Amino acid sequence: MSITTPVVLKTKITPPLLKEDLVGRTRLLEWIQNGTRGRISLVCAPAGFGKTTLLTQWVYARQTSCAWLTLDERDNDPVRFWRYAVYSLAETVPTSMKSKIVMLAEGLNGLSLTAFLDAFMNELFELEDTVSWVMDDYHFITNPRIHESLSYFIEYMPQQLTLLISSRRELPFATVKWLTKNESREMNASGLQFTPTETETFYRESEGPQLTERQIRGLNERTEGWVTGLQLALLSLQSRQDIDCFIEQFQGSHRNVTDYIFHEVISNLPEEIYDFVLKTSILEQFDARICDAVTEDRESRTKLEHIKKLNLFLIPLDEKNEWFRYHHLFSGSVREYIKRQQPEKWDKLNRLASLVFAQRDHMDEAVEYAITAGDFVLVEELLQGHISVLLESGELGNLLRWFESFPSSHALHPEMDLFYAFVLVLTGRFAQAEQRLKAFVKKHQGTDPEQWKHLQSGILFVRSNLMFASGDFGNWYTFIGTMLDELLPADPAFYKFNYNVREPYIRRTPLGLNGALSPDMENIGGLYLGVLSSHGLQESLVYYYVKQSLVEGYYEWNRIAESRKALEEMLRTASRVELPGLLVPILLMRVKLHLLEGHTQLAHDLLEEGLDKAGLHWKEPWVSLLLARKMRLLIKEGKLPAAKKIAAKLGLSTKDKPTFQREYEYLSYVRLLGRQRKEIEALRLLEQLKPQSVRERLVSSSAEISIIQALLEEQLGQRKAALRTLHEALLIGERNGYIRSFVDEAAPMHALLTRYTVEAFTEPSSLTEDKGLGELEGVSADYVHSLLQHFSVVETETAATSSLIEQFSRSEIVLLQLIRKGASNKQIAAELALSEGTVKVYLSRLYEKLGVSSRTQALLAAQELGLLL
Repeated sequence: MSITTPVVLKTKITPPLLKEDLVGRTRLLEWIQNGTRGRISLVCAPAGFGKTTLLTQWVYARQTSCAWLTLDERDNDPVRFWRYAVYSLAETVPTSMKSKIVMLAEGLNGLSLTAFLDAFMNELFELEDTVSWVMDDYHFITNPRIHESLSYFIEYMPQQLTLLISSRRELPFATVKWLTKNESREMNASGLQFTPTETETFYRESEGPQLTERQIRGLNERTEGWVTGLQLALLSLQSRQDIDCFIEQFQGSHRNVTDYIFHEVISNLPEEIYDFVLKTSILEQFDARICDAVTEDRESRTKLEHIKKLNLFLIPLDEKNEWFRYHHLFSGSVREYIKRQQPEKWDKLNRLASLVFAQRDHMDEAVEYAITAGDFVLVEELLQGHISVLLESGELGNLLRWFESFPSSHALHPEMDLFYAFVLVLTGRFAQAEQRLKAFVKKHQGTDPEQWKHLQSGILFVRSNLMFASGDFGNWYTFIGTMLDELLPADPAFYKFNYNVREPYIRRTPLGLNGALSPDMENIGGLYLGVLSSHGLQESLVYYYVKQSLVEGYYEWNRIAESRKALEEMLRTASRVELPGLLVPILLMRVKLHLLEGHTQLAHDLLEEGLDKAGLHWKEPWVSLLLARKMRLLIKEGKLPAAKKIAAKLGLSTKDKPTFQREYEYLSYVRLLGRQRKEIEALRLLEQLKPQSVRERLVSSSAEISIIQALLEEQLGQRKAALRTLHEALLIGERNGYIRSFVDEAAPMHALLTRYTVEAFTEPSSLTEDKGLGELEGVSADYVHSLLQHFSVVETETAATSSLIEQFSRSEIVLLQLIRKGASNKQIAAELALSEGTVKVYLSRLYEKLGVSSRTQALLAAQELGLLL
């Protein structure tokens, strides 16, 4: 995980320290505790009503750990929001679960938001104890995608989890359905108001003038029980003589506090403290070193201690008392004064803050303060130096927002302008990206010819990514046709983007068109590689990734010689790149080609070599993906006990709720279940994976799932269902020219395709009369016949041990299991509710299939075939 603010991150996922001498609010703490039996509790009130303090009191009063997340404006990026959410919850869950959800957070930018949430919630369903999760200051979140995702999460989150949210506004998504089920509660401002008794306790335990009961009652009425108003009054009373007059004139409601804070509180401070507070109020979070830089003196630590003694709305954020923030209402009021009265000072202070945060490598904050200062030269400078890290982090929402903050009057450096267009592509804003590219060309086309050629290569990079993401091949052909012979390489930064953070094959990524194959893909890929190669960029990441996608495409089209040749070219250079997103797909393709040539041991050796390297240098998911591939190889060889051990190591179970994030592993496991004659369990897993694959628009995955479903249904004897599911796979296959996805399934697929040709083309009514199939478009006979021609004699005669489908029925497997237990014919008849004569007939058929003549021989043959596990 690329975190640019490691220190502040910790303060975001840790409850603030509990202040001393806080008023005990038993009634409210009980209200919160009772709410933890439901799904969600909302504490909703304007600033200064003590929402955070109340939740902090409750957390510490429980004396058990609670997950905590403090939100701010920067969390409006969905990736950032959920990344912090995971890390906050990881502080409280069991260690075994922590590693799993942290792994999810680290790979978040490689998943769709829904796929991530499904995987996240599936892990949380393993919670044994109730966990309370506080999200503080949710009013800072304005991104609709985050609102939608949180609503989805709350809808389906496990019962062991309860959510407590504080906000200045009502939640922007409906909670009525949970309210009607007594799973939702809300406390508003009136519930948070101090009662007269609590107000009396507050003043009796505070350092200040002694007040009478009448005076305390008067303050409670003037402030309407608003705790911040009571605190302001206490600060002011310390320098007042006529208490009754002050109380009568005090305007302590939250509706007019801004001017009061400045004139009645800040202006009465000693001059050096006044100046310090004024300057540091622009900071969201700070320590003494940051304050030194912003105030331009070296006495910050001493002044912070003084402010703490004054009880001036300073909130410690860590146990070491190093990091602080001001109360939001307090700092907000002071900021408003500075912006209104001293705008030049405001800009200078934010610029100083930007520079010091940049020096501390807190780049998110550095950029934000530079934007607030209106110093867009500095903003661009900061982005230029760290854009690769920002892209890698996956927090594209914030990056896009920063680009959008540049005023039209600011002319971005050409390279940054192109990066802006690239971010638009990555965030799915294709029309805006196209518009920006056209404006860029119009702006720069008349520049110096050499500079223009330099820029054209950057344009090629962005436009090619736009084409890969949107599938708009026409514009790309037009573009490349006008400039093919004129390109020069741009800044290599464009060509270092990592397109694959978790997939076993490049075809499964957007760059690989999510498994879609077409002549356009081959033509464009070849043209693009030629352009990059002619200008010395044949060792760039984008070159390798495009080349690898062609390797995989050629294999799928059964153009094995071209696939092998392209892969050998890759191995000469790409193997030097220490990037698992590239090396794992290359390794897996080498395994496929070895198996095609019958070199099984070489395939095993290659996988072992990859696992050794992954274990030393790579994080998940790469180790799991390689183990899953090894499991597939063992299944193909009939070594089911060894395959079962890998499944156990991967933590796979028939009771799981499989998620798209681990689809490759589950599809490997499903093949094992098929060989174990556990078709029902395998189909249940596939039924859950299939809609996820459709949702993610992953073509190759949808085809594979339908193929496995068809084979399993055929194995169960559900022949019509098998043909119907095969039809779905063939529809995808014909559109994309798929061959190996079918042929690699060997004899069982050959048999199923043969039956399909009979029933679909010779007797089409037998398929179209089936419910649902008549609504589907047809598959051409030419395509199916061409598939059959690609099966070799060896493949069509492959033994049962090398495929998913077995020729033995479930009842025959049960019969073998009873024989192994030593049951007599009479005992078998009783167990299966059959006559002894019928048992003899069944045994005779079983012996014939196995090619044996006795029980002992039958058991040996069954064991050899892996039928008895």
